[in-house]
Amino acid sequence: MKLLLLLALLLLSLHAPAQQAELTALLAQRNVPGLQLVHTKGGKATTYTAGRLRQDSAAAVTAETVFQAASLGKVVLAYLTLHLHDQGRLNLDRPLLSYAPYPRVQGQPHAARITARMVLTHTTGLPNWADNPLGATWATSPLAFRFAPDSCWNYSGEGFVWLQHTLEQLTGEPLETLAQREVFGPLKMRRSSFRWQPRFAGNAAYGHDKAGQPTQVRRFAEPYAAYSLLTTAPDYNRFVQALHTGRGLKRTTAALLTTPANEARRCGRPAGPTDPFVAWAAGVGLATTSAGPALWHWGDNDDFQAFFMVLPGRRESMLFFTNSANGLLLTDELLRLFIGPGVYRTSQWLAE
Repeated sequence: MKLLLLLALLLLSLHAPAQQAELTALLAQRNVPGLQLVHTKGGKATTYTAGRLRQDSAAAVTAETVFQAASLGKVVLAYLTLHLHDQGRLNLDRPLLSYAPYPRVQGQPHAARITARMVLTHTTGLPNWADNPLGATWATSPLAFRFAPDSCWNYSGEGFVWLQHTLEQLTGEPLETLAQREVFGPLKMRRSSFRWQPRFAGNAAYGHDKAGQPTQVRRFAEPYAAYSLLTTAPDYNRFVQALHTGRGLKRTTAALLTTPANEARRCGRPAGPTDPFVAWAAGVGLATTSAGPALWHWGDNDDFQAFFMVLPGRRESMLFFTNSANGLLLTDELLRLFIGPGVYRTSQWLAE
């Protein structure tokens, strides 16, 4: 038994340097300055880092480097929403306006129908953004519906901003307080926050455009689940493991994360068959891959891109953060490097 264990450890030690070398080569090939990645298999998590905080700097990415997680923050809000649902404080099918007003949808006939479940499954009919969410006027800009609620799938950051507002009004607490108490604290995510923390300054990644030119380190002053999460891959991996096992959720509620809520039929597309390999659950995507059923999501703040996939049947997952507008180009290559050769569907679906 001891001999088998020693052989397994030896094989692992020989395999890891090869993966590290391939990571470095992939970053150069895709013009991605820096990356954090966590591969988890059978309960064992291994962290990899490669590249630099900034293209023109010698400072290396470490496991403590803070990245923008972009839309992966939406999954944290989904988890918070399901927690409140389990506590009996929020009904997923009760209209959001019955909990709190939302002036940006005033006068919109469809607004009275919108529920938390519609937000989590991207069926509100709202646009992704009504205006640039980093602009000075966005937070008070009018919000108009593009499609009838619950008629089709349309990815919407605006829906998650509205849901965040509702949770804050319902609980009387800001998002950051809720997240620290319900998620970051219990999961020991010590380098995670929805707003900038001065302690991040010494080891924070700069974003980069497609040409590889540095942009900035965004110091988000206001917390928005749709885009402002700052975290590390090891921190976020703790969340991913809790998410897919339903930690802290009732069994029936946890099942909402793995049960298709809709076929992810995109709004505005000609009528026809949906992609049979991708569907949407309560806050996460579902995919049928050659390695088995998967949960997944991506993040894209232009100059930061991220992704995770969980294969519950194999007790395996992979997530990565990059400080680059080219980061998602690595997705299939990284899945094949760490999970194995196969067809994973998500990149093709995102490119449609």
